[in-house]
Amino acid sequence: MSLSPRCLIVWVLVLLAFSITSCEKDSARDAAGLITPGVTDNTILVGSSLPLSGHASYLGLQTLYGAMSYINYVNATGGVHGRTIEVKALDDQYDPAKCVTNTQKLIVEDNVFALFCYVGTPTTLKIIPLIDEAKVPLVGIFTGANALREPFNRHIINVRASYYQETKAAVQHLVDDLGIKRIAVFYQYDTYGFDGLKGTELALKDYGLAPVARGTYARGTMEVEEGLNRILEANPEAVVMIGTYGPCARFIKLAEERGANPVFYAVSFVGADEIARILGPENKGEVIMSQVVPPPDLPETRTLLWGVVEYSDMLKKYYPTEMPNTVGLEAYINAKVLVEGLRRAGRDLTRNHFIDAIESIRDYSVGIANTISFSPEKHQGLERVYFNKLENGKFALITDWTKIRIHRPEAREAQPESVEGTPRGENEAVPARQP
Repeated sequence: MSLSPRCLIVWVLVLLAFSITSCEKDSARDAAGLITPGVTDNTILVGSSLPLSGHASYLGLQTLYGAMSYINYVNATGGVHGRTIEVKALDDQYDPAKCVTNTQKLIVEDNVFALFCYVGTPTTLKIIPLIDEAKVPLVGIFTGANALREPFNRHIINVRASYYQETKAAVQHLVDDLGIKRIAVFYQYDTYGFDGLKGTELALKDYGLAPVARGTYARGTMEVEEGLNRILEANPEAVVMIGTYGPCARFIKLAEERGANPVFYAVSFVGADEIARILGPENKGEVIMSQVVPPPDLPETRTLLWGVVEYSDMLKKYYPTEMPNTVGLEAYINAKVLVEGLRRAGRDLTRNHFIDAIESIRDYSVGIANTISFSPEKHQGLERVYFNKLENGKFALITDWTKIRIHRPEAREAQPESVEGTPRGENEAVPARQP
């Protein structure tokens, strides 16, 4: 039976109307967030930009290995609500411009659900405008920068303690436990270094103190000599170090070659295992590091903390040639927070539901000495800071600060040098006071 031309026209108009209505509904679903970026029936795609090559590659690689150890386990046991987690990791070589390019690709081209396990202050701070524009969650960052905590940002989920907390605790131990007053700061001349410097200055201010000297180096270089000279002129009893493992290790070696023996304290981002490897077991100086997780390779932590054992076992299973370390353990915990948020968000997954789920986490145990808690007003899960001391080529937990050796430098005449034209705080020295 053939249709008349008039009927055919009516049918075409009906089909066009149905098609337009369907497109409008799909657009409305997109606008309402019902079609979630990076989420299919079977997978959840998250993206990471981190240094997989270059001078900070140890930090990026260990972060990736630690996170993937847990994610591989979760995927092997069924995923989250029937979905496996896929991680697209791009190499930024610890370069802010490359990190921005990678993040744009992850958000726009790859359409990831969330960003995850970024590494570094100068890199991560550059992508905050992208996060705000896309309203994409960023979970677990290997940096303690205060600018990722204040002002509060709903889309940024920090897990670790901050650099302000690390440096404050370190200054308290140096001053209260060791009686040290002359403290210098050696830092990377960028946003990471400035954040650690400010945290140290704020902590010293509580004691009516200020850094006796400030020395810097440029990110991506090993040129520490100028900063070293400035600091040694001031006869410090301790040096706070905010940098990466290579330049910090070089600074320590050169200082010791010149007969200087201050207490060297480094924040967690320096990378404990790598600086220990570079300095070697022959190092006799007092090198202290703060960490935001307990060291996973010590017998006492493996005995007492089930989370440390779990991480070590999973790392061995999925990356058998790698050794447990604090960087990897921190990333492993980041992955547990990511997965717990996905579980709590349920099968009907959206970015907003996921953030709400993260904010519902209270006293969540990951098998270390403290639990993780978030809230709608608080997007930092951990608060505790641990301290380790380099002994025979490995870092061990400090249980008695009175055993730290202090070399009191002899006071000598030091003439302050003009720093005209030098950026404020860069390579400044304060003369040692005469008794």
